[in-house]
Amino acid sequence: MAEAEALKKHHCPSCGADAHWNPDKQALVCVYCGTVAPASLDKATGEILEHDLVSAFREFGKDRRGWQAEKTSVRCQSCKAISVFDPGRVAQRCDFCGAAALVPYEQIEAPIHPESLLPFKISESDVRESIRKWYRSRWFAPNRLKSGALTDTVQGVYLPYWTFDAQAHSDWTAQSGYYYYTTETYRDANGKSQTRQVRHTRWVPSSGSVNHFFDDEMVPASKGVNEALLRKIEPFPTKELIAYSPSYLAGWLAEHYQIDLIAAAQRSRESMDSELRSMCASQVPGDTHRFLNVHSNYSRQTFKHILVPVWLLTYNFGKRAFQVVVNGYTGEIAGHYPKSWVKITGLILTIAAIAGIAWLAFAQ
Repeated sequence: MAEAEALKKHHCPSCGADAHWNPDKQALVCVYCGTVAPASLDKATGEILEHDLVSAFREFGKDRRGWQAEKTSVRCQSCKAISVFDPGRVAQRCDFCGAAALVPYEQIEAPIHPESLLPFKISESDVRESIRKWYRSRWFAPNRLKSGALTDTVQGVYLPYWTFDAQAHSDWTAQSGYYYYTTETYRDANGKSQTRQVRHTRWVPSSGSVNHFFDDEMVPASKGVNEALLRKIEPFPTKELIAYSPSYLAGWLAEHYQIDLIAAAQRSRESMDSELRSMCASQVPGDTHRFLNVHSNYSRQTFKHILVPVWLLTYNFGKRAFQVVVNGYTGEIAGHYPKSWVKITGLILTIAAIAGIAWLAFAQ
């Protein structure tokens, strides 16, 4: 029954056609007659829940699985991304890498469904203009790339993330090093007696502790988008999360998480351990330190599965594929692009010419 109600929300109240989430209007809008869905459908209501991580490892509730609406899934045999979309859509190429090698994907077990998300706020027209400006600012890009603009295949997609909270307490021990100097006498190349200051280190034991609360440490669970690019368009403001509703995915592509909860929790713990070690290192007194040992305990460990909005452009230039990604909530942009060897060679020759002129001027 809940699934039928969720599907009903995707229909236009006037003509019955499909209604898609519109970032400009922040509402469901009919793609045929333009009718805006009633305000009651614009916002999802509900509490953003944090789930106990230890309990989840034992067994995560079956009521939190599935997409709560009818969806079709395909896996790309090239980049391995699993795309999830409305059943009426026919996928010809992978929206992540452009490959045509798509096969139906039947899940052995329904995925843990997201319970919160950030809806798209940046419209497609604004994204296209942002990408054009971004192209024009890439000095080393070929002119053909800038003039072509390559924005025709911009695709909005909801990407999966895990977030983790934890209260951490770390005890550390180390040897603190304090510099001191002595005067040393030596003879220079001409046989004259000279003095100089020589640095030494005095080592003493030290110890301390650090308490820190990690709030919404994010781990991307996408395989279709380059993680380094995703990190460049973060942060996604998790304080603005709203409760999940299938209405927000109407007409949009979503990616099934490819990093499961256990693997994501491990990555999050490794990141937390590294950050705590840096915090402890900053507390060690003295001028330098060595033999730093950190022992950390975690409590109040919770997690969420969320979706974040990303505008994705995948294009081929020559024999290579490139990606440009735009944060669908903040507009931050990052991407890869081809380099013009003509421009790079020209810059090298220009620098060499300037250096040669400067050397000649100095020599005279």
